[in-house]
Amino acid sequence: MAAEPTAAVGAGTKEDPWQLVTAPGSSSYTMYRDDTTDPPLLVCQVGSTKLTYDARAVDDLHSWLKAQGDWVPLGAADELKSAAEGSVEAWGRSEDNPVGGWYGQRKGYRGRFGMYLPPLLEALGLAELTHDARNNSVRAI
Repeated sequence: MAAEPTAAVGAGTKEDPWQLVTAPGSSSYTMYRDDTTDPPLLVCQVGSTKLTYDARAVDDLHSWLKAQGDWVPLGAADELKSAAEGSVEAWGRSEDNPVGGWYGQRKGYRGRFGMYLPPLLEALGLAELTHDARNNSVRAI
């Protein structure tokens, strides 16, 4: 069952990034939109690790989740591991998505799409997440 969505804390800028927590609540991280790049990026800072994703992922993922019409497993996985079929992670690297492959931009750090994007959608009021210790899911609002 989904927990009460949390509103975004932060403006989503480099100076005031969104303050987010993974679906299980086990890790805090920040994310902001960088419109100075081409294409615009989402910059995700997890401890000392920086991941970047194509910023259109927010709208594209929301549209895909709406089309699914129900709960979708997150399926978060590192880049070198397989993503579970039908999961957010698998869609975020599929040749069938709107960008024709990885939303992640930095080779070696392109995975974990299913870990870090769904909490942003929840904070922005576009989706709801389950918040269990493992095997979480997301659906569009």
